[in-house]
Amino acid sequence: MAILNLSWPRRIPLRRLLRAAGLLALLLLGAAGSPARAQTPATPEYQVKAVFLFNFAQFVEWPPKAFGDDQAPIVIGVLGDDPFGSYLDEAVQGERVGTHPLVARRFRRIEDITACHILFISRSEAGHFASLAPRLRPLGVLTVADFDGFIREGGIIQFVTVKNKIRLRINLEAARGASLLISSKLLRPAMIVVQEPD
Repeated sequence: MAILNLSWPRRIPLRRLLRAAGLLALLLLGAAGSPARAQTPATPEYQVKAVFLFNFAQFVEWPPKAFGDDQAPIVIGVLGDDPFGSYLDEAVQGERVGTHPLVARRFRRIEDITACHILFISRSEAGHFASLAPRLRPLGVLTVADFDGFIREGGIIQFVTVKNKIRLRINLEAARGASLLISSKLLRPAMIVVQEPD
């Protein structure tokens, strides 16, 4: 399972955390946008989750139609209330995956999404994610969240916190349904969910 400790005594500079997370990713795994609905104070937990979102871009393959051209950005979006504050913008600032720059965007509604590759669905959207999932699937979006029931309702990657550690649950069926190929380097340390039991 992918694990990071959340119990830091102080705020860690994001660039240092990114470098450490990049090394951890290699070991374990082998900004302009719409305004957010309501910005909540970010916590160290969401600093870590922002780094995870950044790293997901390196371990997922999208179908060619997901990008207009070789220079099109990889968009990491947040749907609903934004728990990241500036952490997500700092994580992607000046970063690239191959020829694609990374950008962070915020979306109030699913209808606002014109292009998005990794979409963090906020807890504010948990109550109606089941109706959003079928609309996101054909768009080839890697959906990520941290609320209960996300995998069961068709989400792809769920953050689960156990004893102050972040663990990943990955729904392979949902990833295939969105035409995404997830690297074995990301799958190896994760909890793989083929079908969530009722």
